[in-house]
Amino acid sequence: MNNESKKKESILRNNAVQTIIASLLCIVIGLLIGYLVLLIINPAGAAGAITAIIKNYFYYPSQKAMMKYMGTTLVKASALLMCSLSVLFAYKVGLFNIGAAGQYVVGAGASLYFALKLGMPWYVCMIAAIVIAALVGGISGALKAYFNVNEVISCIMLNWISLYVVNMLLTQVKSESTPYTVDLSSGNKSALLPNCGLDEIFSGNKFVSIGLIISVVMAIIVWVLLEKTKFGFELRATGMNKNAAKYCGMKEKRNTIVTMMIAGGLAGLGAAVFYLSGIETWMVQQTTVPGMGFNGIAAAFLGGLHPIGAIFSSYFIQHITSGGSYVDKTMYCAQISDLISAFIIYLCGFVFFFKLWLNRYLDRRDEKKAAKGGEK
Repeated sequence: MNNESKKKESILRNNAVQTIIASLLCIVIGLLIGYLVLLIINPAGAAGAITAIIKNYFYYPSQKAMMKYMGTTLVKASALLMCSLSVLFAYKVGLFNIGAAGQYVVGAGASLYFALKLGMPWYVCMIAAIVIAALVGGISGALKAYFNVNEVISCIMLNWISLYVVNMLLTQVKSESTPYTVDLSSGNKSALLPNCGLDEIFSGNKFVSIGLIISVVMAIIVWVLLEKTKFGFELRATGMNKNAAKYCGMKEKRNTIVTMMIAGGLAGLGAAVFYLSGIETWMVQQTTVPGMGFNGIAAAFLGGLHPIGAIFSSYFIQHITSGGSYVDKTMYCAQISDLISAFIIYLCGFVFFFKLWLNRYLDRRDEKKAAKGGEK
């Protein structure tokens, strides 16, 4: 019995277990708050709306339709996962990459320009997206390393610069009749990511490609790089204390720049995975930065700032976001799912407080048990 209670305690003290419990708690509370909002707006349809958001593609009765729309959700979740990895990679090294949104934009611009203007195949377009987005990330890293410019400020400014530069660049490959870029299927089929049979698994969904596999593999690579390599240790050590890292012979300036370049490259890869699937085209007149990069911040924290956790959190956030399209539009707007996501994201800020509270509770319980044992 004693061994069983000790085992339970050790499980509760495990950081991964605490993160999972805290994240699930955030999700449940966020959904409950969202349901209360739905009740306030229109009580009659609240139950149906929250059910539709949670169900997403399970809304369809046929298996074929269900699998097809599941594939669409996964394509979007893959891009979100890459943005999440971008944020958490920088955060692990003590940097807050709010510029994942701008780096994502640059990746989209580079991949589409190389595809439609230069007629390059998908792998060249993908490499271009990674390299150019990495260079943009490196600008913030260099400003931080050499001039101590806060990366949040430089990233926010670069987000908007990136948006308008990409808009101007992609006007060269704009469709004549719409404000969108030319569709890849008609403009350059060789730039579309190969399906490798994945489209057949998802009921012929042509947008499902190797991007799904690439994003998951990248999550594993990021985890191995940060946790299992000397290079990853150096990066994390620089983030914890750059002066101590410098004293130990580590190149702290180089590490800061490299970190932001890797983070930028990950966000750029996310854009390539998304736009080279052909699922969407770019609107050259848009005046807002796409939300994918900002949602990556939420996915990173909901996943406990762990690359593997980010896989599941990215899928969940995209799942409920896509579920908003099935809400009855006569009662609620489709953005209601974004509101519920926002509640969950906001509650993610309390994950660390929950873990702190749980550890304190376990400490007090251990002290009481030790006191009782001493009395005996």
